[in-house]
Amino acid sequence: MEAKLWDLPDGLRGDYAAARADFTLPQRWADYTDAEHGTWRALYRRQAGLLPQHAAAAFRDGLRLLDFAGGIPDFAVTSARLRAATGWTLVAVPGLLPDGAFFGHLAERRFPVTRWIRRPEELDYVVEPDIFHDAFGHVPLLAQPDFADMLEAYGRLGEQAARIGALKPLARFYWHMVEFGLVREAGQLRAYGAGILSSSAETVHATHGAAPRRLRFDARRVLRSDYLIDALQPTYFVIDSYAALFAAMRDLPSLLAGARDAAPIAPGGSAPGDTPIA
Repeated sequence: MEAKLWDLPDGLRGDYAAARADFTLPQRWADYTDAEHGTWRALYRRQAGLLPQHAAAAFRDGLRLLDFAGGIPDFAVTSARLRAATGWTLVAVPGLLPDGAFFGHLAERRFPVTRWIRRPEELDYVVEPDIFHDAFGHVPLLAQPDFADMLEAYGRLGEQAARIGALKPLARFYWHMVEFGLVREAGQLRAYGAGILSSSAETVHATHGAAPRRLRFDARRVLRSDYLIDALQPTYFVIDSYAALFAAMRDLPSLLAGARDAAPIAPGGSAPGDTPIA
């Protein structure tokens, strides 16, 4: 998300040459092979078995609405259902996007979803986000109105953050609260973040593991909190409602510069004011 167009990592798998100026391209749903649909179904079955115990109710509700069990989703069909629920649509992209394109799509209620799916030998871990991570992990929660509104507001902050050199704090917010967020429901911790719910190991680790720290959501803390990109997370932040996330977007514009100038908090580190969640 933070990469600029001119320094996107080498070796990205997607077909960037075929993309339009806004980095979208046709999904070409009919081109997916039976094997690719089989990979999706294998991943779906594994994650679906974990959802009743570990996933947030809003995620489970969204997944039922979108009906992803049968194979790789057709973005046109999914977009029609999302549009009716919260006004969002999906756009196919080759993979990781530069900042401007990513924020621009979110600000217009378009969620970018990587077109390709991982290989069978990558079921447990894939280096780049694929269609299973993006569609299964992210899209169900777009049917939740407060979360959907928050993500649009987040996209609109991108231009300001770039202008003042505060993209890193804004990326931390996305990582912790969109990719790896937890919510407390009826006294239980449940996962809603895409990075958690598209990974069987992270799902169990985040909600029931003994090792990670789980802290009450605090926007200032989140904006300063660095993270791990290639290991299970040592710290998660817990919200009480998606409305709290949307409400936090009112404060973020005034917090970005301070977070930019403050010392970052290392992954798994402590800070004054941390409030652990049992």
